[in-house]
Amino acid sequence: MDWFSTISLALGSAWTSGINLYATVTILGLLQKFGFAKLPGGLDALDNWWIIGIAAFLYAIEFFADKIPYLDSVWDVIHTFIRVPAGAVVAYAATNHLDPSITIIATLVGGSLALTSHGTKAAMRGIVNISPEPVSNWVLSITEDIVAFAGTLLSVFAPVVILIVLVVFVACFVWLFPKVIRAIAKLFRAAFAVFS
Repeated sequence: MDWFSTISLALGSAWTSGINLYATVTILGLLQKFGFAKLPGGLDALDNWWIIGIAAFLYAIEFFADKIPYLDSVWDVIHTFIRVPAGAVVAYAATNHLDPSITIIATLVGGSLALTSHGTKAAMRGIVNISPEPVSNWVLSITEDIVAFAGTLLSVFAPVVILIVLVVFVACFVWLFPKVIRAIAKLFRAAFAVFS
């Protein structure tokens, strides 16, 4: 893999790790194991059946946990401490054979992308959990799974496309972030007004 494809893979898979870490690791591992892709740097270790099996098992648990309102938010809170560092680790592992300055930058940006995608996912879940019906929760969960699968595949096979997706995502995040913060603050103010 050339340096551009490697960096695209590092950043794209770090971003999808923030959405669904276990799906990302499972897909990357299977692509490497069955020879559909030659992953760069330390990511080639993902072709281990133990890693693939554990990631797939955890993905199955997450698949069901994500469909249950409020449990999904608890799951996301816990995974703040797992997805974000793992996104940085994925970016590091993909680029650890490149110049150390590139590896450090990719790790920092990868961790930031994992944080923004995870934060976006968690905020959307919090908003959807307010609605009384479970259908929107299921639709959002399945959409997240599709984005994680498609994003991981794009990271491996379409480096230019995933970089465009990341630029669009970051632009939307920067535009929406203040609005989300205001909406969350409004929810807290309303909750405090009810209980005071």
